[in-house]
Parts: sequence; C-alpha cells; structure tokens
Amino acid sequence: MANEQAVFKRANDACELCGNSEGLSLYMVPESPNDSDNCAIAVCSTCLPQLNDESEVDVNHWRCLNDAMWSQVPAVQVVSWRMLKQLESETWAQDLLDMLYLDDDTLEWAKAGIDDREPTLDSNGDVLKAGDSVHLIKDLTVKGANFTAKRGTPVRNIRLTNNPLHIEGKVNGQTIVIIAAYTKK
Repeated sequence: MANEQAVFKRANDACELCGNSEGLSLYMVPESPNDSDNCAIAVCSTCLPQLNDESEVDVNHWRCLNDAMWSQVPAVQVVSWRMLKQLESETWAQDLLDMLYLDDDTLEWAKAGIDDREPTLDSNGDVLKAGDSVHLIKDLTVKGANFTAKRGTPVRNIRLTNNPLHIEGKVNGQTIVIIAAYTKK
C-alpha cells in the first residue's frame, strides 16, 4: 500500500484531480499493475464519492481534468483518462480525450477493467455508444414525472450507465433512465 504521507507531499496537500485541499484522502487506483509503487493519488471529499460511484457524477466538476490530465503521475493520468472516458458524451470531455496522450503501459492500465464491460444494445442488437441518438419503440410511463414518453420520441446525446441494460437521456427536457431494449438507433 502506498505511503499516505508521501502521496500527500507529492500532491502538495491538495487533490491531484481538482486542486481542492479539504477532506483529502488516499484513493487506490483500481486494476493497478503489480509492479507499481505509484498506484495511489490524493483526492478530496468531492472527487472520492464520484470515483467510487457512490453519488451522481457532477459533470461540470470534472472540467478540472483539463489540468489534471497533464500530470506526470501515471495514476493521475489513468484516473483522468477513465473519468473522461465515462464523460465522453460531453463535447469538452471528448476534446480532452483526443488531446490526452498516454504511453502504452499507462494506457493499458487505464483500459484495464473498462473494456470488459458488456456492451449496451438497442432493440435490434446494435451497440449503443455515449452521444448516440435513439428513438423509443414503445410508450413509456415516466415514474415521478407525470408524463408518458410516446413511441417514436427521439432521445439525442444519450449517456451510458454502469448497467449495460440502461441508458440516460432527455425526454421533454427531463433526464430519465431508459431501458436500452426499448430504443433503436
């Protein structure tokens, strides 16, 4: 396990992702290579729950990766790449991903555990990607929103979730979770 004091010293007692100095803790980067002593980063109380999927991701908070992705610390580069990949439906995140360069070993580490996810499929078996546009193939009653999303309604710029059976998208100006099998490209 990484030495907490050494990591905080390297990070100048600030979050290595957003620069916040409040509520710092150590974050062990998942899927770390066995030979890496540098597999932990200092993160704040805002970043940590979002990295652990404990709360909804605040998209605008992660604009801080514009600076963090240029870190010389491979673990920070890996976390930056993974968050940008998760947010790639956002234009700014896709632009940052296009600019980010990782050496081969670091890129392999970043992709570990991500590429083995099941793909999200629509009703025709087509693979859905973040940013795709789909149409609903049946009427869906939206719980808690008091409306029914009608068959044929377009849903543009979808987001993928951690569950390959669901997607997120805006219908009638409201972001809702949709069963991917009820959509088609």
